[in-house]
Amino acid sequence: VQLQASGGGSVQAGGSLRLSCAASRRIYSSSTLGWFRQSPGKEREFVARITWGFGHTRYADSVKGRFTISRDKAENMVYLQMNSLKPEDTSVYYCAIDFGSTGTYDHWGQGTELTVSS
Repeated sequence: VQLQASGGGSVQAGGSLRLSCAASRRIYSSSTLGWFRQSPGKEREFVARITWGFGHTRYADSVKGRFTISRDKAENMVYLQMNSLKPEDTSVYYCAIDFGSTGTYDHWGQGTELTVSS
């Protein structure tokens, strides 16, 4: 499966943006979709994930209460709604799929860049 992330851009602090991740084919219920981010000179950081079947979600503490991950099973899309954005959210965001919900992500999309200005 190929994943394509989109929706990045430049926003001011306090603003909102929604990222999208499109899968090239049907995603099976056993999968988990995740969003990660990586800034220059920093390690990749987990942001959020959602189980495809039941829609269970989990968030990094740094985004909890501000970001919401969701999925559209009919369209094979995953979204990351980002509110109350902070300059420290500036990063390149990636979506990824863990086919068997094992904790290891098997395929990654290309990144989409978010810049939050103060």
